[in-house]
Amino acid sequence: MKNLTLGHIAAACHGTYYGSEEKKSQCIEAVTTDSRKVERGCLFVPIVGARADGHKFIDQVMKQGALATLSERPLGEVDFPYIQVESSLQAVKDLAAYYLEQLQIPVVGITGSVGKTSTKEMIAAVLEQKFQVLKTLGNFNNELGLPLTVFRLREEDEIAVLEMGISDFGEMHRLASIAQPNTCVITNIGTCHLENLGDRDGVLKAKTEVFDHLKPDATVILNGDDDKLVTVKEVQGRRPIYFGLNEGFPIYADEIESKGLKGIACRIHTPKGTFSVVVPIPGHHMVYNALAGTAVGLAYGMELSEIQKGIESLQSLSGRFHIIENEKYTIVDDCYNANPMSMKASLGILKDAMGRKVAILGDMGELGENEKELHREVGTFAGNCGIDLLICVGTLAKEIAEAAKESSIQAEKQLEAVSFDTLEELLMHLGEQVKQGDTILVKASHFMNFGKIVEALQK
Repeated sequence: MKNLTLGHIAAACHGTYYGSEEKKSQCIEAVTTDSRKVERGCLFVPIVGARADGHKFIDQVMKQGALATLSERPLGEVDFPYIQVESSLQAVKDLAAYYLEQLQIPVVGITGSVGKTSTKEMIAAVLEQKFQVLKTLGNFNNELGLPLTVFRLREEDEIAVLEMGISDFGEMHRLASIAQPNTCVITNIGTCHLENLGDRDGVLKAKTEVFDHLKPDATVILNGDDDKLVTVKEVQGRRPIYFGLNEGFPIYADEIESKGLKGIACRIHTPKGTFSVVVPIPGHHMVYNALAGTAVGLAYGMELSEIQKGIESLQSLSGRFHIIENEKYTIVDDCYNANPMSMKASLGILKDAMGRKVAILGDMGELGENEKELHREVGTFAGNCGIDLLICVGTLAKEIAEAAKESSIQAEKQLEAVSFDTLEELLMHLGEQVKQGDTILVKASHFMNFGKIVEALQK
């Protein structure tokens, strides 16, 4: 890490240093909150959580070679340096903001209701054709994950692509104050986290808190086809760059052609010219991701040929429309998370698959007081989209199955829909439901543990 001494850390965290002056001038090599991942020379940050208190592991990590630790309480006479802070979580956020400021590298901040991760992957794939890029890994997009991502940055990195996920008002303020993006991308405004945010207007308000913490002269890139985002006419006195399918936007796509599960083709128009590309991951939404990647690439001076190469180099992630083929089935592992918008998008892709089309869907969380209606909305869509078998798991997912049956009857389509109360019940009968040659979509909110279904289908 770049010359981050214990003295610098104490000042950045507004903490009090306890230890020798000699150690105070030493630089740390890494930051960790996980006692199982201690590196020699690292700073340990003990987080007080609902299940565990990291302070219990301080003695252990110091014996393992940590250089120093933060602490929310006095440690008394100890033979290692520590910095006492009021809150370890706040301290790690303050330290991340300080460290990022020292590095002085551009930050691309990405948020939105659906597609943050796939858009982040697309943007990183494009930028990697010209720059050394560090991107958010996994679900490290919250108030602890974002700082830990920042601490992975090294001097050789040229751009940081940071995903920012929220579920309540005020969270984006706290995340964006750390990231302070030079470029901000918002994918869409959907029906996520309505339990806290109320409605889509609330979602828009929460997501656009990011605008209060942009760097001067930042570039704002928005999905112009989103009816909420298109109302954002000005940010810091400048007009956003819109992308979409409308030829009035500076960056837009046409000639869209599905390649089934092999991807989707389109032609992208920009102020610098036009190019055709095949996105190697299926789904209409991937066109929007390609447009976002194009907009960011242009903002950083890339050639269209570099952008095209980056889009076509994209690889899928486990749990996010990751296609697995074995001798029995084609499995679409999309079980990392789910909301009504993403579920309908995945179902829309499944209908283009070969063979019998099976969707295994589960409960969606954090949808607020309209959760039943939103599950039924997905069911109505499923009943009309040409799949053959719908398997639902969970209390709320029963609403999907019931609405799917009703809509398929009305549409005179052949859809079989079955429900199971629990994941364990489904796993007992899974072999009876699916057949060799099926293409099987597996999707639910993360808490449903649908990864077990993907594992079972691979055995």
